[in-house]
Amino acid sequence: MIQQTVARLLPLAPAGRLWVITNDDLRDALAKQLPRLNRRQILAEPVGRNTAPAIGLGAFLLLRTDPTAVIGLFPSDHVIRDEQRYRETITRGIEIAEAAENIVVLGIRPSRPETGYGYIEAGSLFEGEALRVRRFTEKPNPQRASEFLAAGNYFWNSGMFLWSARTLASALQEHLPKTAALLEEIAAAFGTKKFESTFRKLYPKCENISVDYAVLEPRSSKGEESSNIFCLPADFGWNDLGSWTALHEHQIVKQTWSDENVLMGDGTFTLDASGNYVHAPGKFVAAVGVRDLVIVETDDALLVTTRERAQDVGKIVKYLDEKKLSKLT
Repeated sequence: MIQQTVARLLPLAPAGRLWVITNDDLRDALAKQLPRLNRRQILAEPVGRNTAPAIGLGAFLLLRTDPTAVIGLFPSDHVIRDEQRYRETITRGIEIAEAAENIVVLGIRPSRPETGYGYIEAGSLFEGEALRVRRFTEKPNPQRASEFLAAGNYFWNSGMFLWSARTLASALQEHLPKTAALLEEIAAAFGTKKFESTFRKLYPKCENISVDYAVLEPRSSKGEESSNIFCLPADFGWNDLGSWTALHEHQIVKQTWSDENVLMGDGTFTLDASGNYVHAPGKFVAAVGVRDLVIVETDDALLVTTRERAQDVGKIVKYLDEKKLSKLT
């Protein structure tokens, strides 16, 4: 998927303009997966500090050489079906981002009351398809997610953003000053012998926070007419595969399954069953009289939930971690 992410972007920017933020464990593997990227463009965080420090470091690096450059943040776990439309949307977003101190977020029209995504409340029309952003809401409960879906002016936050290096750096200096100062010092050492040691010393001191919480929420609180945050509705077949529900949806789109059942095993049978996702490699799978279940079997565990509650799987991981059941995690 990281290869696909890079391949989708190469028609918009040469390989020399693509940067990857990862960790020490993955850096060597990614360097092999992405041979067109210079190894120095693959930065390995000494510790994870979420998206604000990661993309912020990129902003301060570019601020030193090309402050008007537009930065795009693109997570590597996304599936995009219509790549041409995807690039057209990004191109429009670049135009808005470089016109002023604007921030552009790509919004996905919700197809269900999803509780695992953040939501964007869109306000008045800006120009073309772009909408002003009123506020961001993180992962609502099922009732609020249903209300958002019914309202019609809410979008899923795709996690894809566009802004100039100067705009993002300024926003971090305003809303996350301590971390911004650390990132600026790290960026100043880039290209010198002191970079790795400076990176390892200062980066762990950065706040562990997403760019949504650090920048977007406080900036949106200025009001839709003053925040300069814009939502571009994205209609290019997006899925982030971040839950079993999303994976079910992706598989349904990819190929025709009977009654929207996705059954993966050594032979299958269904009777009065619909909307189920079952992953049981090597076993015969039969689904009878059940709806919207998620059943996933591995060598040492069995997950049984519903598509509606699939986002709660993260709570299982947290429980296993607390109980120190590392063999299962």
